[in-house]
Amino acid sequence: MSEPKPSPFGDMDAEAFRRHAARLTDWIADYLSGSERYPVLSRVAPGDIRGSLPAAAPERGEPFDAILDDFERLIVPGLTHWNHPGFFAYFSITASAPGVLAEFLSAALNQQAMLWRTSPAATELEEVALGWLRQLLGLPDAFDGVIYDTASIATLHGLAAAREWKVPGVREAGLAARAEVPPLSVYCSEHTHSSIDKSVILLGLGHRALRKIPADARFRMRVDALRAAIQADRAAGRLPMAVVATVGTTSTTSVDPVAEIARVCEDEGLWLHVDAAYAGVAAMIPGYEWVLDEAARADSLVVNPHKWLFTPFDLSAFYSRRMDVVRAAFSLTPEYLRTAEAGQVRNLMDTGIQLGRRFRALKLWMILRYFGADGVRARLAEHIRLAALFAGWVDADPDFERLAPAPFSVVCFRAHPSRGEWSEDALERLNAALLDAVNASGEIFISHTKLDGRYALRLAIGHIRTTDVHVTRAWELIKRQAGELTAFDF
Repeated sequence: MSEPKPSPFGDMDAEAFRRHAARLTDWIADYLSGSERYPVLSRVAPGDIRGSLPAAAPERGEPFDAILDDFERLIVPGLTHWNHPGFFAYFSITASAPGVLAEFLSAALNQQAMLWRTSPAATELEEVALGWLRQLLGLPDAFDGVIYDTASIATLHGLAAAREWKVPGVREAGLAARAEVPPLSVYCSEHTHSSIDKSVILLGLGHRALRKIPADARFRMRVDALRAAIQADRAAGRLPMAVVATVGTTSTTSVDPVAEIARVCEDEGLWLHVDAAYAGVAAMIPGYEWVLDEAARADSLVVNPHKWLFTPFDLSAFYSRRMDVVRAAFSLTPEYLRTAEAGQVRNLMDTGIQLGRRFRALKLWMILRYFGADGVRARLAEHIRLAALFAGWVDADPDFERLAPAPFSVVCFRAHPSRGEWSEDALERLNAALLDAVNASGEIFISHTKLDGRYALRLAIGHIRTTDVHVTRAWELIKRQAGELTAFDF
């Protein structure tokens, strides 16, 4: 009897997979250990990548080696290297090696954890990993957790829960054409992330429902202004619904006074959501427990391990002491998803808009095990030390000035030459040119913001391989380019 022929419809065979995986593993290992050989910011022009690729998929399959060759030749030049120790823009992030390996496993296992039944391990490991993180952050056990992709989605779910809690019947009747439901209001600092705006829009509240509360001199929400805004809205017939307090604002990493804001929310009967996406993890460092001081009084909170906990993008940890309200807002079980375990297990699909759930918990679990709590704390503390070092250089230089406190690992500053008179417009042009010049070097990548109308440069430290060498080099480049630019007329 002859052997059956291999099916022409199968996948890549195991031996070919081993060979290509070995090549990929070598490439990734070399990349992680030597990403500095690439310019941080891609140097391609708009359309270059698109123009280098065929307009249609190939009719016949191509060898995987040829595909990898094209990846290196065509795709890599168009990458901005977030995994570069000279990446200091936005919030610097790291895809650490154990996290990359976990993603490899996650892709191979291809779990879809919508129900406990569809992946008991993914469901229960998520509970365990989030429990570990909750303990490290000093949050109480009453905070149940779930993993979303980003803080934007986590915040959307937090505010959706607030709407469910504050507006009777909103799940069934919605908001439209309900005379008994007055216009709703949500409050946040003027420095709050733009995802709050988008959440308010998407939830059908209308962008005008968002009240941007002025900040103090340290860029923190003013509690007196918050109280006044709530009182004014009540007097105008509006229904205050929720407040978003930020722990680590996007521009300056300032920390809103959560304890005082919580008191306002308790007095006024409002939902408190804490956006601790960036700075929340700092609470695990000895001496920085204050970062989440009184956050246990919040109704919901988000922390992003993919921002400053060496976790490959994406993984956002959402916690709530009112997860029953979250489930009330989103739980919906059609007949084809009913199982015998109902009531005995938690189904992740009940905690949000998504039915599909990736096995994100695997990488958080592996990272926390590989580095350990002490290792994570030490690395976070080192980033804060490096930022303080850079801030000290800025403060000591007569031709530069710091524009905001630097409580964590982000420094906001600008060049401000001590010689001559410089208008704000001239300073903005100088610093915009400085930003472009240092980013064109390929060695570092920084970003900018505006603070009280002043153009500010931002240096954010968060990559696991960033050292004194990289921060020193960044300062040398910035000083040199600023010196060359001041020779021109701005």
